[in-house]
Amino acid sequence: MIIACPACSTRYAVPDSAIGVEGRTVRCAKCRHSWFQEGPELAIEPVAAEGRAEAPVKAGAESPAETSPASPPAVPEQPAAEQPARAPAQRPAIVVPRPSAPLDETAPEPAAAPSPARTVPDAGAPRLKPAAASAYYDDTLNRPYADENTSRFDFSPPFRPRRNWTRIATYAAVIFAISTLGLTAAVAFGGLPDWVPIPRQTFQQAQPDLRLDFPRNRQDRKPLPDGTEFFSVSGTITNIGAQGRSVPSLLVVLRDRRETIVYQKEVVPAKRQLAPGETITVNEALTDIPKSAAAAEIGWKAD
Repeated sequence: MIIACPACSTRYAVPDSAIGVEGRTVRCAKCRHSWFQEGPELAIEPVAAEGRAEAPVKAGAESPAETSPASPPAVPEQPAAEQPARAPAQRPAIVVPRPSAPLDETAPEPAAAPSPARTVPDAGAPRLKPAAASAYYDDTLNRPYADENTSRFDFSPPFRPRRNWTRIATYAAVIFAISTLGLTAAVAFGGLPDWVPIPRQTFQQAQPDLRLDFPRNRQDRKPLPDGTEFFSVSGTITNIGAQGRSVPSLLVVLRDRRETIVYQKEVVPAKRQLAPGETITVNEALTDIPKSAAAAEIGWKAD
């Protein structure tokens, strides 16, 4: 049978067995529109007419049987002397009629009309070959609507747009430049983090016109009356220039015998401004120092 999509008018040739007598829900492979397709119409009238035509024929064939006797016709007897003489002659054919139904039986009932769901094929009609499978594709999966499943007949673009590598490279360059500027600004203002494995400067560079004088013999451990020890730091800061100078903070670093820093402390000078030729004395006692401290280093504290 031929079915057509109500939405796009696309026609499909499908076998009758695919739709069935009761019909089924189908979907268009082109526009994916679903509708209920009625089953093929059954040819009921010709079969009923044929049944009605056979009934009078059977009735007419049975009517002579009712009037004629059921016994065969009588054959006249001949004398016994004449029978040998007529023996060589050809005997006439005797037609024996078929026995008819008894008179007391009723006429057979006419055949019932076939149900619409199933037709009885004629025994004398030639058998038709089964129709070949058509290009009809049913992807409804026995459900009224199955749009969630993709079909290989769905529309798709002929090709995908190509990637614009120039635009991608431009975006990557802009992101890299912004990241580099941000990291540079962070290091310039905040310095490198402590976890970066690079050597760092312990002390700041020498200040102009400011001289530090901390002799080694004045940097040593000294005992207290209670038995504890402290580390004494003593020295002077002198302005040898012709102008006044600002004095930064000092940094005292204690190292062990393997030159490893074991202790450090910031020392704030008594005066922050020194006039030309002025000198200040720095005396500091460091407590709670490790016992492994063996030497002291004093310099300007780095910013």
